[in-house]
Amino acid sequence: MSRKKGHSDARLNAARYRVDRLSPADDAANEPPAQDDATGQPTMTERAQYVEVLIQQAIRRGEFDDLPGAGKPLSGLQQSYDPDWWIRQKIEREKITGLGPPALTLRTEDAALDARLDEAGSETAVRGILEDFNQRVIEARRQLLGGPPVITPTRDVEEELARWRERRAARQRERDEQRQREQAAYDAMSWRERRRAKRGR
Repeated sequence: MSRKKGHSDARLNAARYRVDRLSPADDAANEPPAQDDATGQPTMTERAQYVEVLIQQAIRRGEFDDLPGAGKPLSGLQQSYDPDWWIRQKIEREKITGLGPPALTLRTEDAALDARLDEAGSETAVRGILEDFNQRVIEARRQLLGGPPVITPTRDVEEELARWRERRAARQRERDEQRQREQAAYDAMSWRERRRAKRGR
C-alpha cells in the first residue's frame, strides 16, 4: 500500500514539476504531460494529475474569484426538466424577441404578459392583447411549423381583465397615498422650509 502511494506521489510530483517549469504565456501550458514510454500516450491517472495541478495553480492565482453568480443560489432547481432550457435561458438572458420556436417565444411572452398589460391604457387594449396572445397559442399548438410542444396556457380574458383592474386600482391607491404623504410633509413645514422646497424644484 505504501509502495502504491509512493508511486502515485512520484507521478504527481513529476506532473507538478513539468507544470511549474512552463511559463503562463507558453503554449505548452495547455499540452498534456509527456508520453509514457510503454504506450506512447499519457495514462488517465497522469492526465488527471496534470489537470488537478493546473486547477490548483489557477485557484492560487485567483482566476476563480468573483465569478458571475458566486454566492447566489442556482436557478431552476425546483423546475421540471426542460430539454430546451439552454435556448430559453439564452432568449431570456439576451432578451431576444421574435426568434425561436413558438413554444419558447410564447413562454417568454407569457412570463412578461402582465407587465405588458399594465402598460395598456384601456380595457379595449388589454382585451386585444389577450385575444391576440390566445390566438397565437392555439395556432402554435397545432404544430404546423414543428418544434417542441407548446405548453403555454391560454389566458382567460375576463379573469385577466379583472386582475388588470385590481393592479391598476392598487397603483392608483399607491399614488394617492404618496401624494397624501408628500402633502402632509409639506403642511408640517415652516414657511421658510416651504420657500426652500419651492426653490429646490
